[in-house]
Amino acid sequence: MAAAATHECDVLIAGGGPTGVTLALLLARQGVSVIVAEKEAEIYPLPRAAHLDHEIIRVFQEVGAAEAIVRSSRQSNRYDFLNGAGEILLRFTGSDRIGPGGWPAANMIHQPSVERVLRDRLADYVAARLEARWEVLSFAEDAGGVIARVVTPDGEQEVRARYLVGADGARSPMRKAAGIGFEDLGFEEPWLVVDTIVRDFSRLPPVNLQICDPERPTTCVLMGEGRHRWEFMIKPGETPEEISADATIARLMAPWNVDGAVTLERKAVYTFRARIAEHWRKGRLLLAGDAAHQTPPFAGQGLCSGIRDAANLAWKLGAILRDGAPDGLLDSYQPEREPNLRATIGMAIMMGRTVCITDPAAAAERDRQMLAARAAGQSPDETPAYPPLDTGVILAGTAGAGSYFPQAIADGARLDDALGAGAWLLARDTVADGDGIRSAGLDEPMLAPFRQALEAWLDAHGAQAVLVRPDRYVFGTGEAATLAQAWQHAVFARG
Repeated sequence: MAAAATHECDVLIAGGGPTGVTLALLLARQGVSVIVAEKEAEIYPLPRAAHLDHEIIRVFQEVGAAEAIVRSSRQSNRYDFLNGAGEILLRFTGSDRIGPGGWPAANMIHQPSVERVLRDRLADYVAARLEARWEVLSFAEDAGGVIARVVTPDGEQEVRARYLVGADGARSPMRKAAGIGFEDLGFEEPWLVVDTIVRDFSRLPPVNLQICDPERPTTCVLMGEGRHRWEFMIKPGETPEEISADATIARLMAPWNVDGAVTLERKAVYTFRARIAEHWRKGRLLLAGDAAHQTPPFAGQGLCSGIRDAANLAWKLGAILRDGAPDGLLDSYQPEREPNLRATIGMAIMMGRTVCITDPAAAAERDRQMLAARAAGQSPDETPAYPPLDTGVILAGTAGAGSYFPQAIADGARLDDALGAGAWLLARDTVADGDGIRSAGLDEPMLAPFRQALEAWLDAHGAQAVLVRPDRYVFGTGEAATLAQAWQHAVFARG
């Protein structure tokens, strides 16, 4: 490699999908310089991910993208699992209610529209550049960081960065170049995905459905921007070519009676997998999104998990690059995120194994058990909450440490907009700002609309104050001065 790099930045991100661009946005708004290298010339124009939850919309709120994304999405109040006879095996309700993140709990999206909103916001930041048709070919580390060799429309160039983030998808050349392997979690099923443009919504189901029919397990879900999706499990002996033929798709769609109500936009065969990278960090390389983990789609958490990675990484990289925190802070990334991710994948696998039964006798026994549980009131009616953080940058042993801190809403105003980005120290009494912490007493006028909700949270945890991390997980509770000191030690005194 040449002695001098052509381009320099704090963070080079390989991959300009939603995870990479969200990370770039969160970094750029902290003043961290970012280059996003995206090998494709344009946003992929067809639907892919279908769902974002309230926590993810809250992340987009921080970068000014939430309102536009919610406007282009659709909400459904139910997610039903039906057997072949149409009986309800499992029903999750309340998907259209406001979740703890302060936004609708479930948002069915059109991914190209989401990506356009995010890229438009990124263009507003001078600290960030998205370079289309740039592909990272290789990288090497030295004492100062990473030197990456990049192919561009103008030929090969170099980028010197403090850190490299591989947000380059399931096949991740960055992960492979680092020699990082995968742990297979034992789920692999091929499915046909059929995306349609809707002409007549009145003829389509208004709720999300899993049809647990052993003859042909099927998914039917809403999408954003006037779309609707069907997914059909591919049976043993069927080839991708056979199942994706127009005549086969017409036959599969016939029972839904939507001829003339929808037009085909996209058909694709996917193998749904569950895998986790063995290491999410290797030196100056960090993995995020599908490069680090892949989950079956049944819980709608694939893209959500990547955005959570971005939120976790962004504040830690910002603390290191802007505020002088030690590099060891990044060692908390995988230990914090992986348990949550394993729970997410576990839920998706459970749903997938419920849906993907093709043996009639096994399906009948499943139906018997699930119908009995529902009749006895033992069936959950809401998707289970994912586990809190139990390690990493938290004040373990204090009430609520590691839990997700809810966003209060009052008269249309949201707490995050009042307090802004970064770490918060919220106390019952007036408190002075600390280094890098936004401190506020509940008696301050700007918190007046939210005071009742915040007092209720503190009461429930028996606390005088709470310190909330920039990714909106609770660092800890206790006395304000003690929390501020503990935060400084946890972030800035790591080895």
